[in-house]
Parts: sequence; C-alpha cells; structure tokens
Amino acid sequence: MKYVVKINGVTYEAEVEEVGGSAVAAPVAVTPVANVAPAAPVAPVAPAPVQAPAPAASVGSAGAQTINAPMPGTILKVNVKAGDAVKQGDVVVVLEAMKMENDITMPCDGVIASVNVNQGASVNTGDVLVSYN
Repeated sequence: MKYVVKINGVTYEAEVEEVGGSAVAAPVAVTPVANVAPAAPVAPVAPAPVQAPAPAASVGSAGAQTINAPMPGTILKVNVKAGDAVKQGDVVVVLEAMKMENDITMPCDGVIASVNVNQGASVNTGDVLVSYN
C-alpha cells in the first residue's frame, strides 16, 4: 500500500507491504515528494446569528413561576396538585429520561398554581411541568 504523509510541512511518500502472518519490524524507505501542492487553508465560517425565541407565557395564575422539563422524557409520577403548599427541595414530578428516574424539585417554598402534565405524558425540553406562586 502507498501512503502520502505530511510531517512539519514536508510531504513524504511511503510504501508498506504485509509480510507473512506475523508482525515484522522492517525499515521503511521514505522519500520527500516535491510536486504536491499544499491545500489552501479554509477559513472557519461562523454560523449566522439566530434570534432566541420569545419566552413562553407562563401557564397558571398571573405572576406564577414555572418549573420546566430539563430534558425530554416521560412523566412517571406527579407528586403535587394545584393548591398544595410545598417547600424547597420537595419532589414535584419524577421524569424518566434514558432509563433513569430524575426527581424534579421545587426551587423554593411556594404554593402550586397548576400542574401541566399527567402521569405517562411525554415531554420535551422546556415544557412547563408545574407553575407555582
């Protein structure tokens, strides 16, 4: 087999052949190739800027905060209902993603304004799971 190798800007042509069924150390004759034109460098192209989507209107009461799905998955369990008082760290929803159960917890103390998912529902990243005040 023939290979063309470039080392420190110098192009070499190497020929390698298989000898028998076992590995054998053998010197390789390497000769520089003078007539190979270097490839023109390609300038990196930055992707065109894209405007971020407007934030979704929160579902639930006016002024309510939301807890959004951090990843796509399936709702295994909903631990709260509208009107429940919850504390920071309480598990409100269990989301299964990639065969793992993920506890979705309250970021602060509050009262659940609305629950926007049901057990067994499929959700995407960013979907509103629960809103709270």
